[in-house]
Amino acid sequence: MTTLYEILRRPLITEKSNYQSRKLNQYAFEVAENANRTQVKDAIETIFDVKVESVNIINTPAKRGRRSRSRRLMVRRPGYKKAIVTLQSGQTLEIFEGVQ
Repeated sequence: MTTLYEILRRPLITEKSNYQSRKLNQYAFEVAENANRTQVKDAIETIFDVKVESVNIINTPAKRGRRSRSRRLMVRRPGYKKAIVTLQSGQTLEIFEGVQ
């Protein structure tokens, strides 16, 4: 059994997530591999005290890349599970306020 704080691993702060938080009232989080939509919704609502409208979950695949000097050596970044949380209108999360 995972706790609410183990379900949400970290917020994802990128250019796209900044746009989504400002214009669309959506916030992106990296979540645990075994988390589902209802667990993510309950975790967001209890930790941040907001009302969640919807939750979309995406499994991002692992990516391979090259090292800069030796092109033969491949580096593999692991995949993770991402949740995009849409809040009800008029509500925001404080952890994303300084990023905008």
